[in-house]
Amino acid sequence: MSDLSRRTVLATTAAVMALPHAALAQTPILKRRVPQTGFMLPVVGIGTSQVFEFQNDPAKLEERKEVIRNLVAGGGSLIDTAAGYGTAEANVGIVAAETGLRPRLFLATKFSSRDTRAEAEAELKQSFVRLKTNVIDLQQAWNVGDPNFSCAQMKEWKAAGHCKHYGITSSFDGAYDALAPVLKREKPEFFQINYSLGDRDAEKVLLPLAQDSGSAVLTNLPFGRNSMFKRVAGKTLPDFAKEIDCTSFAQLFLKYNLSHPAVTAVIPGTDLPKYMLDNLNAGRGRMPDAAMRRRIEQWWETV
Repeated sequence: MSDLSRRTVLATTAAVMALPHAALAQTPILKRRVPQTGFMLPVVGIGTSQVFEFQNDPAKLEERKEVIRNLVAGGGSLIDTAAGYGTAEANVGIVAAETGLRPRLFLATKFSSRDTRAEAEAELKQSFVRLKTNVIDLQQAWNVGDPNFSCAQMKEWKAAGHCKHYGITSSFDGAYDALAPVLKREKPEFFQINYSLGDRDAEKVLLPLAQDSGSAVLTNLPFGRNSMFKRVAGKTLPDFAKEIDCTSFAQLFLKYNLSHPAVTAVIPGTDLPKYMLDNLNAGRGRMPDAAMRRRIEQWWETV
């Protein structure tokens, strides 16, 4: 996410960022348990939609390699992509292979929830090739919008050793009514949904339901497609941010997400190494409690 808005916001907090909390920066990021499998997942990962979608650009490829090196060096592992993200899935595979970091990564990808059984099998095989792997850490059905959607095929893939975890995703508020019955009935191991300080609709029904269903929750679009940085551009970080060890707006936004009791990890789109370092600090230090969450919400309404 390299557009002017985040660069501007980072510039306004440069004085603070120039004095990093050295102890925090050396602390491994927090991990949380995936309820149904017991796997311990680092709470800060990356999304690859748009930011990994490019062709024949060696400079960008090297930049993304440095992003992944920073992710792993900071204790992270989660990279979320999809067969439908243009060239992103293939670029993730190249980066994972050429950095030698594949064994330390938790690779999540997706196939279309509208696929026929045969189409889904074909997408799975294509993902193996693009990601240069024979096992996917998390396979997800992308943008589930059918209340009758079944996870049966993904369960078969897991039983066959093709994936270690399975789940369902959406990033559209219009799909929420359809997602609720799927969560209740299928109880997927993972549930990925759009959620942010600026878009809290998921917490009304879906996040509590995911928690009740034993689903680990990944939150996509935690910066609201960059709209949140635009909203705080030119503003200073609120004083209370220091109470939860935040030195940037990105950390504040991500810690807000991570402080929801249902949320397991955040996957902001990340294209620059410095943004990766910034985001990782959201997985360190103090997290907002219920009172601080309300304080953050009240502040947001005044921005």
